Amino acid sequence: MSTASKHKARTQNSVPWFWPVEFLSAVTQEEWKSFLRGVETVTEAVKLDTGLTPTFATPNKVLLDLHTMRFRDFSPATVSDVEIPTIVDAPYAGHPSSIADFSEGQSLVQTLQAHGLKRVYVTDWKSATPDMKDYDIDNYLAELNVVVDQVGGRVNLIGLCQGGWMSAMYAARFPDKVASLVLAGSPIDTDAGHGSIRDMAHSLPMDEFHKLVELGGGFMRGRFMLAAWKNMHPDVQYFGKYVDLYEHIDDPAYVRKSETFEAWYENPIDLPGRWYLQAVEQLFKENRLAKGQFVGLGKKLSLKDIRCPVTLLAGESDDITTKEQVFNADKFLGTPSADILKLLAPGGHIGLFMGSRTLREFWPDITKWIVQKNTLLAPVRR
Repeated sequence: MSTASKHKARTQNSVPWFWPVEFLSAVTQEEWKSFLRGVETVTEAVKLDTGLTPTFATPNKVLLDLHTMRFRDFSPATVSDVEIPTIVDAPYAGHPSSIADFSEGQSLVQTLQAHGLKRVYVTDWKSATPDMKDYDIDNYLAELNVVVDQVGGRVNLIGLCQGGWMSAMYAARFPDKVASLVLAGSPIDTDAGHGSIRDMAHSLPMDEFHKLVELGGGFMRGRFMLAAWKNMHPDVQYFGKYVDLYEHIDDPAYVRKSETFEAWYENPIDLPGRWYLQAVEQLFKENRLAKGQFVGLGKKLSLKDIRCPVTLLAGESDDITTKEQVFNADKFLGTPSADILKLLAPGGHIGLFMGSRTLREFWPDITKWIVQKNTLLAPVRR
């Protein structure tokens, strides 16, 4: 080859347009398949992390649009007005409320309706906006009271995680308005057990939590909480789930399931700074609710005032809310022991609300138990 020809070849190979051609000529068919698989995995991973929006699986309508929540009605078009309404108080802990109606076949809403509770509603909590920065727990209790009155003034309350301690507060403040109460993965006795949240709350000084709120501009930012949750299992969150995605990228069912979960997980919501600091100090550090010292809507709340049937559902390997924090509630409630149902489900925290096994093996019995208890009661009409 002449000097001119060699120079021309070097020039062509230095032009980016020729790089893919040169690459293709050098790889084997298996290497090419592996390369494509990697490209597909990276593309899907970006979508999972940043390109999805959480949705509710079951048709519903927004019955009320309040400052703190959209109150969603999942009731069918025709339903008996004699049935006591059921409100699922979704967690307000940094993730969207769609966990209560996660996906087809993994929906607490659908499970409740399939086993006898048709009038089902969900608190779809909003991400805090600048005008909500100074909201405290009373603001949320007050609007929970609004939605209870909207559907008749007496309800079954199903509290999930943080929604559980709020539901317990509400039931203690307005005991005549709650026909039955379910506390699922709900930290009631926050001094109990040795979960990661409990240990962090007890070990870090309040100054550290105030700094987080200051960094968030007066909010507890959802992205801060997401980072903390991921760091609880960094091997999974920063490596393992991407390896699993690579291995299952050709499985549409796996990809769909991953998209549904990450749409919920990767879209955190912000909390009012005042609300967050109040919860950390008064509930998790000082355990005021269990001790009967928390003041809600102008009244010191006692769990002894709760006398309705109560279900306590805990996860055997829950490292967010330990079973002791849930089950110890029976020491403080005014409900007779015969009307307290305690259930320990296998698995961790999130699985209590959307895990297929828990929805199949535990929630139908909880639902039927609520229906049975409701038959002994007559709804209050307002």
